[in-house]
Amino acid sequence: MTISRRHALTAVAASTATLAAPWVRAQSFPDRPITLIVPAPPGGTADISARALQEPLGKALGQSIVVDNKGGGNGAVASMAVLNAKPDGHTLLMAYSGFHCMSPHLVKLPYDPIKDLQAICNVYSAPQVLVVRSSMESIKTAQDLIAYAKANPAKLNYGSSGNGSVQHIAAELFKQLTGTFITHIPYRGTGPTVQDLLTGSIDMTITTAPPLIPHIQSGKFRPLLVAGRKRLSTLPNVPTALELGIKGYEVDAWFALYTHAQTPKSAVDRVAQEAQKIMSTAAFRDRAASQGAEAAYLDPVQMSAYASAEYVRWGKVIKSAGIKAD
Repeated sequence: MTISRRHALTAVAASTATLAAPWVRAQSFPDRPITLIVPAPPGGTADISARALQEPLGKALGQSIVVDNKGGGNGAVASMAVLNAKPDGHTLLMAYSGFHCMSPHLVKLPYDPIKDLQAICNVYSAPQVLVVRSSMESIKTAQDLIAYAKANPAKLNYGSSGNGSVQHIAAELFKQLTGTFITHIPYRGTGPTVQDLLTGSIDMTITTAPPLIPHIQSGKFRPLLVAGRKRLSTLPNVPTALELGIKGYEVDAWFALYTHAQTPKSAVDRVAQEAQKIMSTAAFRDRAASQGAEAAYLDPVQMSAYASAEYVRWGKVIKSAGIKAD
C-alpha cells in the first residue's frame, strides 16, 4: 500500500470516528451516578416527588440517583448548583413552581429560570390545602378562620417555605380575597414549616397535601379548604374555596425535573422517556393520589411551554394583588 493511500484511509477513519463520537457519547448516558437536587429540606412535596422517582428512575437508567437537598435563596441555592455543574444530564433539579414562576417577580435571582434551565418533565401537581393546628379549638372551619382574623388583625401567623414560594403567594392571595391580615413567617422549606406548626410555633400554613396528610390523619392538623377545582379524594370532607364562596382562589403547585439548558437533547429525552414509563404505572399514580397529588406527566416541550405560561400568569397575579416579598 502506498503512503498516500495509507494516509487517505487513515484520514477517512479519523473522520468517521469524529462523526461517530457524539453518537457514542449520547448512547453512553448515563455513565455515572446522577445527582437530583431538591430546592428544599426533606419533608416537603419537592422532596417527596424526588424520592418517588429516585429508585425506579435510577433502575431504569442503570445508575444510582442521589437526592441532595439544598434549600434556601428562593430556590437559588439548588438551581445554581445545577447551573454550576457540567451540563451533561448527570445533575438534575426537582424544580418547584413557586421558585420557578413566582420568586422571580418578587426577588432578584442570579439566573433566569425560563432561559437557563431546561425542562425534562412534570412529575407531581397538587392544589394547596389550608390547615391550622388542631389546638386552635375556636377555629373549626374556614369561615371561623376568616371571622377570627378580621376580629384580631395580625394576631394569627402563617408559615411558608420562603418569600416568593407558592405558599407565600397563596396565603397573600387568600388574605386579599377575604379581607384579612395574617402575619407571614418565611422558612427555608415546607419541612421546617410543618415542624413548627406541629410544635405550635405558628398557627397555620397553606401548602400541598403530601407533607400534611400524615398529620391530618393523626389529628394534629385541621384542614379547612382546598384551593383547587375539586375536592381531593384523600380529603373528601374538605371543601374547595369555590364551595365556600371564595371566588378565584385556585392555586396549584407543580414539581418538575429540570437540568442545565445546555444539556444534550439526547440526555434530556432519555430521562423524560424513562420517567414517562414510570409515571404511567398504576403504582406511581396511586402513590401520588394517596398523597393528595397527581402524577401529571408533561414532556420537555409541553413542560417548557406550561412553565412559561405560568411565569406570565403569576407575574400578573402578583402585580395586581400588590404582593411584596417581606
